[in-house]
Amino acid sequence: MGMTMTQKILAAHAHLESVEAGQLIEADLDLVLGNDITSPVAIKEMEKMKVEGVFDKDKIALVPDHFVPNKDIKSAEHCKCVREFARKNDITNYFEVGEMGIEHALLPEKGLTVAGDVIIGADSHTCTYGALGAFSTGVGSTDMAAGMATGKAWFKVPSAIKFTLTGKPSKWVSGKDVILHIIGMIGVDGALYKSLEFVGDGIANLSMDDRFTIANMAIEAGAKNGIFPVDEAAKAYMAEHSTRPYKVYEADADAQYDEVYTIDLSTLKSTIAFPHLPENTHTIDEIDDIAVDQVVIGSCTNGRLDDLRIAAEVLKGRHVAKGMRCIIIPATQKIYMDAMEEGLLKTFIEAGAVVSTPTCGPCLGGYMGILAEGERCVSTTNRNFVGRMGHISSEIYLASPAVAAASAVTGKISGPEAL
Repeated sequence: MGMTMTQKILAAHAHLESVEAGQLIEADLDLVLGNDITSPVAIKEMEKMKVEGVFDKDKIALVPDHFVPNKDIKSAEHCKCVREFARKNDITNYFEVGEMGIEHALLPEKGLTVAGDVIIGADSHTCTYGALGAFSTGVGSTDMAAGMATGKAWFKVPSAIKFTLTGKPSKWVSGKDVILHIIGMIGVDGALYKSLEFVGDGIANLSMDDRFTIANMAIEAGAKNGIFPVDEAAKAYMAEHSTRPYKVYEADADAQYDEVYTIDLSTLKSTIAFPHLPENTHTIDEIDDIAVDQVVIGSCTNGRLDDLRIAAEVLKGRHVAKGMRCIIIPATQKIYMDAMEEGLLKTFIEAGAVVSTPTCGPCLGGYMGILAEGERCVSTTNRNFVGRMGHISSEIYLASPAVAAASAVTGKISGPEAL
């Protein structure tokens, strides 16, 4: 029986000729990731194990990003714990204020994730790196601790759903619209513990930033991971950002899939997920006047340079609506710098938006954009659960940077075509 792309990567890292869906394996890890919320728990678990040191100081990445720069004493204590652990164990890839970024944008940028890797992270959106042809998935802090100690992790081999992407998206349709469309199709549990595997000639019409966005939100359909083929765009990205060797895996022709879908990207419209689940999707032409109080453009989903360029194109020469709070958060220091050199930050500020240092901040209701009772926010983040961004009666509408920027100008959910 043939294997999917994900199954081939897992088989290789488990030193097995083949694996099949449902099989339990122990696989070698190429990278273990933690942040300022999850790492302290993992560090305490390692202390209970009485483990001396980590399996490989070069294969662990610690990125304080959720409440950084620290928002209060508790977050400062968490970061102090991670900082001291990094120093004690001489962790190579420790990134804090000044060189930090949102972890899932930072690690590919730093060249730490490449095709063929097996990566675990104590953060659910670790599945982002599937955009480069890696198997990457989120785990709990205890699994992170075991991974840091041993360099191995247990997995149940996932079955897969195949999405064949064809055609070219229209101007304002991006990777965010693609993945929201998919989640709307199959539901938040439609891919539970499965691999989302993307193929088709339409992938060539998606930028790497689009692909990172799609892979990032695979978890919002319940998936174990999302993964893309390693084409010329992916190879070029890795050549620019990494010196690590990579390995290309391709699914067998007779690989088994639980379901197969074909999506013509040219037919997609700007898609918005209404409260309180990412599956509650509506296209822009189905929406009546819905006034909003705040717009957030950023996060590990949509804080990359392409996202900021799209937002700036919409906001150029315009101004956010009176009383509107428009918060823009570049995902890394490099993205911040590039946006500054391109004049994007000037565009944002002239339009009446504010620009933050890289942080997860408002995405998880941390800080830098908490919602009050009854407030509505259009956000380029990845979750819109009850109370996710503040008060339990507040509402989050997930959208692309284009829709978010247009909504900031009009004061209601809008596409750029409305401007």
